[in-house]
Order: sequence, then C-alpha cells, then structure tokens
Amino acid sequence: MNSTNRTPLYKKVQDYIRELIRTENLVEGDRIPTEKELMERFQVSKITVVNAMTGLASENVITRVPGRGSFVGVTSSQTESQIEEQEEESAAVDDSSEKAEKANKQPQASIIKSTNKIIGVIMPFIHDYFSIRLINGIQQALAEKGYKSMIMLSEGHLQQEKDAIRTLKDTGVEGLLIFPLDDQQYNDEILSMKLDSFPFVLIDRYLPGIETNFIGSDGRLGTQLAVDHLWQLGHREIAICSDSPLQTVTVQERIDGYMNAMKEKGALINPAHIITGFRLNNAIDSADHPLYRYIRNRMATAYITLNGELSVHIYQMAERAGLKVPEDLSIISFDDPTSIVEDFSIFTHIKQFEHSIGKQAVIRLVDAIQERQSEEGAQPKYSKHLMEPKLIIRKTTGPVGTNFYL
Repeated sequence: MNSTNRTPLYKKVQDYIRELIRTENLVEGDRIPTEKELMERFQVSKITVVNAMTGLASENVITRVPGRGSFVGVTSSQTESQIEEQEEESAAVDDSSEKAEKANKQPQASIIKSTNKIIGVIMPFIHDYFSIRLINGIQQALAEKGYKSMIMLSEGHLQQEKDAIRTLKDTGVEGLLIFPLDDQQYNDEILSMKLDSFPFVLIDRYLPGIETNFIGSDGRLGTQLAVDHLWQLGHREIAICSDSPLQTVTVQERIDGYMNAMKEKGALINPAHIITGFRLNNAIDSADHPLYRYIRNRMATAYITLNGELSVHIYQMAERAGLKVPEDLSIISFDDPTSIVEDFSIFTHIKQFEHSIGKQAVIRLVDAIQERQSEEGAQPKYSKHLMEPKLIIRKTTGPVGTNFYL
C-alpha cells in the first residue's frame, strides 16, 4: 500500500465512532466506547484516541464528561433536514468546519433577510482548536453587539479569498473580519477596501508596510517564553518546526523570536534546528519522512512547534522511534492541540488567548463601522494590537534526558 494514501490513525477512530452511531442508531446521551477500549481495538496510544475524541467533541458529535465517559452528542442525533432547517433560520454559522464549508460553497444574499447587521468572516480553514476558539470568541462578541455572521473559507487559495471578499461585500455585510493567507501575495481586494475606507480587521496576520486594523498574538514573545523554559530545564539542542507551506509573517516572527532568544543565551544558531519545508500530509507515517528521521536520530532534545497539530505528530513520531515524552524529548506547542478544557491538557503550550483575539477583533471592527457612519469622509483610524501570550506548563516538557548523549 502506498503510505501517502493511508488514513491517519486518529481519523480511523473518528470514522469508527461515526459509523457506530449510525449503524447502531445511537441517540443523544447513549454511551460510546471508552478511551481504553478504543486504544485496545485500534492498537494506538492514548494521545491518538484523545486527539480523535477531542475533535469529535468540538463538532458536538460526542459529549465528554470527566469521570463518566463519552456520550453521543446533539449533532449526531439530528436529522439532515433538521440541520438544513436550522441553517435557514439563523444567519449565524455553526462552529464546525462542515457548516462553514457549506456557507462557503453556497453564499446566498437571502441569508441576510431583513437586517443588514451582518459581519463577514473569512478564514483559511476551520480544522483546529485555534480556529474553533477564535470563531467562538467572534460569535460571542457579535451576539453582544447585536450582529450576526456569515463565514466563508478561502481554503488556502488567494483567488478564493478574493472571491469571498467580493461575495460578502455584494451581500451587504457592514464589515469584514479576515484571517488572511500570507504577506507574500498581497490581496488587491484588501488593498481596495483600504482605499475605499471599507471597515475590516485582519486577524493573526498583517500586511507589512500597509497600515490596517490588526489583532493578533505576540509571536516573538511566545517563542522567547518557550526557549526560556526549555533552557531552564537544561536543553541546548532546541529545534523549532513549522509545516506551513508559506513563510507567513506569523511564522517568520516566531522564528525571529526563537533566534533572538537563543542569541540572548549566548547560543549559536544551528540552521538545522530550524525545520521547515515539509508537509504533514507528505507520507507522515513513513519512516522516510524527514521529520521522523530527525527525531529518530536524536538531533534535538526539545521541539517548539508552530501549531498544535504538528506537536501531536511529533509526539506520535517519538513513540514510533521508541522515545518517551518528556523523558527523551520535550515538546512545546503554539496552541493546545488536545483539549478544549484547560485542565485536561497534556501539552506544554503557548496560550494565545484566541477567544479573546476574536472578541477584540469584533470590538475593533464595530468601532470602525461606527466611525465610518459618524465621520463620513474622515480618514480612518487604524490600530495594531498584539495580545501577550502565556506559557502553560503541562506534561510534555521536562529536564533534558540523561541518556541523550550516550
């Protein structure tokens, strides 16, 4: 079998649960197999099962009750017609990526109905907890401000991002929240909105050299916190990893923060420890994957990953290589990949307060809308706000292994 076509283990677990709910006609509140049962059935680690279950919980397919187990959630017990009916009754888009994709493929002016208090939201994807928490913050703030949302996905393509901007503006949204693709390919639709003084706020990534409203997290400070923690634990061979196909401004700032922090320690920068240029879907389970070879050969004692999904894969690769976390290697992730409940997290991570970022983006956008309405013809006021991240220490970091240099 070609390894590039293999289904990820966590996805197999998720598919099994979905099929079990369907074939057994399980309804909301019915118990589903325990984590231990799933680990034995699929011969996988706990982290794989936790990753799968957490993903299902975020979609409301299941509900996890600490100390009691997991149960069928509300989404699984709904019929397809009920879901479609809900979509027509509300302009607010559900947090799950499936509904967001439906809104992306079938934008309809009729969704706006009789009110124009609609904000457009453009995201590349909604498949991780950063995005989900960000959308939750946006939705909460919009509700507090009396607005609803229309969400469209660019799916990582510049043209789709441009089309989404045009479509949402044509439907009459009052402003846009945009998680842009990257700074290397300027979207002329964004530049056009700036020239027309149309209200919009960029989230997570800004456009260097172009003044706009922007809300994000301080990436440089985030990697500095990570390096400081690992250095105190005795780590000197610290790698930073990004699977992003693009060197976005966010990625570059985090790498800059890493390099500055290492220089402050008097350490020489090892270019081999800045690991980029690979893709997670590029034969990730293969023994020939460059990241797996790097881990297996113990090139570093600690890894800083620039997203949560990547940290989970490094954890799993370490297990395949016969290494233990944190005894043999430590992992710090940007974002928590395993739990929507902080106390259940196992990953040491840089908390970016994405829920607050979403809320602050809405507040700034509503202010911009009101400024435009009350001061028509006046020069727009722009602001750039970086939220301070926080290091959350959990179970994936520890002192450098004594057997690393043996």
